Amino acid sequence: MAPNPKVAEAIARAESSTDAKAPLYESLLADIKTLSAPATAIDDLNAIADSFFRQSLGVVSTRTVLATFIATLKTLQNEDVCIQVGSHTLALLAAQPSSFSDAAAELGELVAGAHESNDDFRQAAQTLAEIPLDSAQRKVDDADRARVWIRIVRNYLEVEDSLAAETYLNKLKNMMHTVLDPDLTLHFKLSQARIQDAKRDFLGAAGRYHEISFSPAIAEEERLHTLGMAIKCAILAPAGPMRSRALGRLYKDDRAPQLAEFGILEKMFLDRLLAPDEVRAFAAGLPPHQLATTADGSTVLDRAVVEHNLRGASRLYDNIRFEALGALLGLDAPAAEQTTARMIEQGRLVGRIDQLDGIVWFDGGEATGGEKGSSAHAKETVGKQTRKWDANVESLAQQVEQVTNSLQKEFPDFVATHLAV
Repeated sequence: MAPNPKVAEAIARAESSTDAKAPLYESLLADIKTLSAPATAIDDLNAIADSFFRQSLGVVSTRTVLATFIATLKTLQNEDVCIQVGSHTLALLAAQPSSFSDAAAELGELVAGAHESNDDFRQAAQTLAEIPLDSAQRKVDDADRARVWIRIVRNYLEVEDSLAAETYLNKLKNMMHTVLDPDLTLHFKLSQARIQDAKRDFLGAAGRYHEISFSPAIAEEERLHTLGMAIKCAILAPAGPMRSRALGRLYKDDRAPQLAEFGILEKMFLDRLLAPDEVRAFAAGLPPHQLATTADGSTVLDRAVVEHNLRGASRLYDNIRFEALGALLGLDAPAAEQTTARMIEQGRLVGRIDQLDGIVWFDGGEATGGEKGSSAHAKETVGKQTRKWDANVESLAQQVEQVTNSLQKEFPDFVATHLAV
């Protein structure tokens, strides 16, 4: 579409002038709202950009006109115009020397902001990624570089692309120790937690969310929300000693009773069995990515609840048949056996399985979560049985000695005749 006739006339006048042309372009941009119309604004501004780049105004004059051009785009406050005109101008700048990298960076952030306003977060991240941060003509300190990369990470997380977000987060890890801006540090930690959450590293995410919940830089309401996220992640983590410690830290937090998640947190920390109604109520407050299904068709929450209830059952029973255990966990007997075997093998449950009789024996005590493999488990089981045998022998010897002492006290002649003391 052709530009507005008034704008086209002003462009022609600037191009044909034998005097300094930069002031003419600046004057044209200052009057753009008068000369242009909303329907032709995009074409008018694109035509102006094409024109002053064709004129070879020189580096200094071009920078001045570019600064006025970008300022004009900002005053229009129209996202679609910013995106269309900004993208066109960035393409023109890409063909120019690196002398205009500052203008390209400012324009890139403006276009990215327009994409964010339109909820097009992926395009915003891609636009920010094209901003020159390593140009020899532009000095960028670590704080400015971190600000752009954190913004990219947050945009990718908005579209749940944790893989792309993690790429930029890994770049940030090497430089955040030099960044003193507390807001950037907070956003970095929050991005770390969100990526761990998205990758289902729930224990790591719970720890980071809990740490952030103490930050004085955020409002009290946000701190409680972050604490709630920490509780949700800890509940979804695989059952075992490490999760028990995480649940303990959260349970002892004085703010936890204020949250809706406290009821299920308390039951999990105390190893009490969870009822289906409680689980459904908790699931209603989870974000979509925490309700994603696993390879076996169950959700992360389903798996966490089954493993928790299995640990709870180990506190109630010395042994139980897999049919009864399956009924308790909401599984069939083979699935109950498979889950039990996996947790024992991973060191998250202490026990042994008698497959011939279809029984699991819980040995009591707390799993270490550190030793894996059948040899480690066998060593642990044998050690427990040996100590139990020694304790029984010691108890029997003490009882025999007590009986002997009593006989010697009451019937010394009988003891002297019949017993060797």
